[in-house]
Amino acid sequence: MRRYTEILAALALSAGMALHAQTNELVIQTKKTGAEIQPTMYGLFFEDINYAADGGLYAELVKNRSFEFPQHLMGWNTYGKVSLMDDGPFERNPHYVRLSDPGHGHKHTGLDNEGFFGIGVKKGEEYRFSVWARLPQGGTKETLRIELVDTKSMGERQAFASENLTVDSKEWKKYQVILKPGVTNPKSTLRIFLASKGTVDLEHVSLFPVDTWKGHENGLRKDLAQALADIHPGVFRFPGGCIVEGTDLDTRYDWNKSVGPVENRPLNENRWQYTFTHRFFPDYYQSYGLGFYEYFLLSEEMGAAPLPILNCGLACQYQNNEEKAHVAVCDLDSYIQDALDLIEFANGDINTTWGKVRADMGHPAPFNLKFIGIGNEQWGKEYPERLEPFIKAIRKVYPDMKIVGSSGPNSEGKEFDYLWPEMKRLKADLVDEHFYRPESWFLAQGARYDNYDRKGPKVFAGEYACHGKGKKWNHYHAALLEAAFMTGLERNADIVHMATYAPLFAHVEGWQWRPDMIWFDNLNSVRTTSYYVQQLFAHNKGTNVLPLTMNKKNVTGAEGQNGLFASAVYDKDKNELIVKVANTSATAQPISLNFEGLKKQDVLSDGRCIKLRSLDLDKDNTLEQPFAITPQETPVSIEGTVFTTELEPTTFAVYKFKKK
Repeated sequence: MRRYTEILAALALSAGMALHAQTNELVIQTKKTGAEIQPTMYGLFFEDINYAADGGLYAELVKNRSFEFPQHLMGWNTYGKVSLMDDGPFERNPHYVRLSDPGHGHKHTGLDNEGFFGIGVKKGEEYRFSVWARLPQGGTKETLRIELVDTKSMGERQAFASENLTVDSKEWKKYQVILKPGVTNPKSTLRIFLASKGTVDLEHVSLFPVDTWKGHENGLRKDLAQALADIHPGVFRFPGGCIVEGTDLDTRYDWNKSVGPVENRPLNENRWQYTFTHRFFPDYYQSYGLGFYEYFLLSEEMGAAPLPILNCGLACQYQNNEEKAHVAVCDLDSYIQDALDLIEFANGDINTTWGKVRADMGHPAPFNLKFIGIGNEQWGKEYPERLEPFIKAIRKVYPDMKIVGSSGPNSEGKEFDYLWPEMKRLKADLVDEHFYRPESWFLAQGARYDNYDRKGPKVFAGEYACHGKGKKWNHYHAALLEAAFMTGLERNADIVHMATYAPLFAHVEGWQWRPDMIWFDNLNSVRTTSYYVQQLFAHNKGTNVLPLTMNKKNVTGAEGQNGLFASAVYDKDKNELIVKVANTSATAQPISLNFEGLKKQDVLSDGRCIKLRSLDLDKDNTLEQPFAITPQETPVSIEGTVFTTELEPTTFAVYKFKKK
């Protein structure tokens, strides 16, 4: 019997040793506080692609509100006697319409606007209709009837909201009424009837929800702006992206046209209108309603550092092979001045030219701009030879401004290898790297920055997303691999100072590129699993990196590490230890978190675990099921300095412990 007991004990010991051998022991050195994590570490990248601005974040509901589309009445249906005029009150938007009596008692004059894939309105909400108008022939007053209508209604009346508006001046004036729909309709139409017998001129026809983000009149769609704020972004890049370059230089995003009175901001042709013929939208233009003032204001309200990107004198190199498409180096003065003017607009005293423009728009205080990017995805010698005079000019006037250069459109290869030394030579402060890559790339890049040169510029991971092979749509597996990759960004926070997923937004009826972080229709929005990965990192970025190893090696998904990726940080403000672990394997992984170097009096408590997981790797949140996959938080207990658990397959987890 004794012999049998000894055998059982030996077997138990052997099993225990086997279990221990299988456990992935992650050692966190709590005494070795590492690199400071920048406040800008995790942020947002905005580009007007997929109807992200007009029809998206910018809350304007009227398409072609100033009749400046090349087809001047695109988006409008007219009836009766409607004339297009071109001597309007706004220099940059000269076109307007004239509504006149149709000449018959049973005919009507007016126009309908289709909005962006329809006009979405909600029951019980208020909508501000505004218009610049006049009586060109004089008189005391004329009446317009402003309606929201359902053209497909089977009811007795199409209109479900209606108000009269009285125009009473021969001079151009701004008028407004409030519409209060009694129903919710995602695809309504705005209708304007001439309800009297005279003549009325209309310009800059606008419809906004009253309840915009922070209540701004020229405001942002509330649910979309709130989704951005809920990330807690540290940096906010704007306006792109290839938008910066334009299909040609005439259609580049020109920042100084995007500020000042909104009714005098000119139309710009969207660079993405012509790019994707397989998903073509000939009505894709930019009103500049969401301009640099609105961008700086949103950044401020979210607590994010603004990072504007400006054109360097190169049109999109993908779309322009000839040198004549670009600005010669000797002719860059106006482009360089644009950069200096933007900094003045953001930071200048109200007595400066552009500081006064900002103040007149309602923000006398500076926006405290600290970063500026010059160029987007440029490559070849053409880029650094143009970047250099920008850097010299900016450093001369604003020596403390941090300048972001680019490593081109690819994460490796000939152009990448050429541009990085050039950025070092030019002493750029950060270098923007882009990687839209498949699963295999992300799985292989856990140690990407471990051996980067620490003496040169810092890294801005400015555009990235996992594009599943044959699965170029949002799905959980892509988000999981993004999380795995981001542990490598975090571990190398001494060299990586910024990171932003891209693209940000996509309208479900107007998308041209996917995957994207936030999807929306005219009334609703959904946060993808990639969104929640970004949020989990941003909310738990800590203040300092902590060394984390398994078998004395960084946990990067390397061979023998069982598909695990991990990083650790300390938050000195909250006195928290935070460990992020991504299990990319299809097998549950026993793990232990061994916190070494704690003082005897230190006690770890208030343990919490936040997990993002899905058994279906192709699944994601949708408008119909917006909360199918969301982070789930549970309390966990730790004994002493070691936390042991089993991490489920294909799961991303954040473990948090208070140090008391």
